[in-house]
Amino acid sequence: VIAARWQREGRSGYLQPLRVSLDLRLSDLVGVDTQCAQLARNTRQFVAGMPANHALLWGARGTGKSSLVRALLAEHADAGLRLIEIERDHLADLPKVVEALSGQAQRFVLFCDDLSFEAGEGDYRVLKSVLDGSLERTPDNVLLYATSNRRHLVRQLATDQRGAHVHPNEAVEDKIALSDRFGLWISFYPFTQDHFLAVVRHWIEVLANQAGLQWQWSHELEIIAVRWAGGRGNRNGRCAYLFARSWVGQQLLEAAQ
Repeated sequence: VIAARWQREGRSGYLQPLRVSLDLRLSDLVGVDTQCAQLARNTRQFVAGMPANHALLWGARGTGKSSLVRALLAEHADAGLRLIEIERDHLADLPKVVEALSGQAQRFVLFCDDLSFEAGEGDYRVLKSVLDGSLERTPDNVLLYATSNRRHLVRQLATDQRGAHVHPNEAVEDKIALSDRFGLWISFYPFTQDHFLAVVRHWIEVLANQAGLQWQWSHELEIIAVRWAGGRGNRNGRCAYLFARSWVGQQLLEAAQ
């Protein structure tokens, strides 16, 4: 089993195997070379049994954060890397998950996607204590990678759970303290139009080659892609991939008629 998801069941839980595709490569992540290099280096250290850090991938949605983790799983699966997904609402179960993985020969990345906390929620303190305690005392075969749209994970706190005023400095220190538990911060930024078009071109080439479709990049195709992104209100990697699928599909349909 290459990947699994932690499923809570009563007061305990279990690891549910997942069917995952390993066809995503680092070369598919166009325009985020620096981010790829940072996490790839940390992951190579981890797989090789060397010291490595928990990592927080933060920034604009659809820019490749989760895809990078999946691509690294594909790259290192043969070397024993495994991925365990854990939902944000189940973070309090992290010590149980770590206990289940203890003593295994494989190297495990615990992956929490889209991690964030609203003001007034107390769950983030659970994560902070787990990062301080259980995870940092685990065997060296367990690491935590998380993605988030927020660098500091927690919104500015104006009041505590009882509605009492919280001093701004205290709130800032509280939320920064959580992110500081991650030794590696990797930032992802909104795509420029040129970056978006480069990703579109990459995915059209990949999908067209798979389907045996003859095609040619053109200014007209650029305009169509930009309009597609404008209509969706997004200009990111996910949008580029979806446009490529739509366009290649249309070309194949027309060729079949």
